[in-house]
Amino acid sequence: MPNVEQFPFVNSDTALGEAGFRPQMPITLATQQCSITTSALLDTGATVNVLPYQIGLDLGYVWERQTATLNLTGNLAQFEARVVVIQAIVAQFEPVQLVFAWTKAVQVPLILGQVNFFMEFDVCFYRSQLYFVVSPKKRTPK
Repeated sequence: MPNVEQFPFVNSDTALGEAGFRPQMPITLATQQCSITTSALLDTGATVNVLPYQIGLDLGYVWERQTATLNLTGNLAQFEARVVVIQAIVAQFEPVQLVFAWTKAVQVPLILGQVNFFMEFDVCFYRSQLYFVVSPKKRTPK
């Protein structure tokens, strides 16, 4: 049996009723300075992982020291973004390195997107049943 962890959808807006449920899960982000456990939104439509500004500061990052930049699109296009690589721990799985677009946007959730969360984990959504399962990608022995 492969390593699999199940998570419930979270009702982020009770006024929306059934439509307010989102695929969110706890994740621990760790740097040399500290680690933070927070909630992340899984977004298959997001090209990149997005790190909100305050969480980046809480992890000890200094905006001016991050020199690799990238341009975000959509709702975040007007905000600057810098590239940071963070060790992430999901459930009981081995830690992985995730690449984030650290944005100056403050009203944005921590988003897990195609690059590179969905490259590191397999996810199956059971939206009608309000849960999803996550498993690490299968690694081939070297």
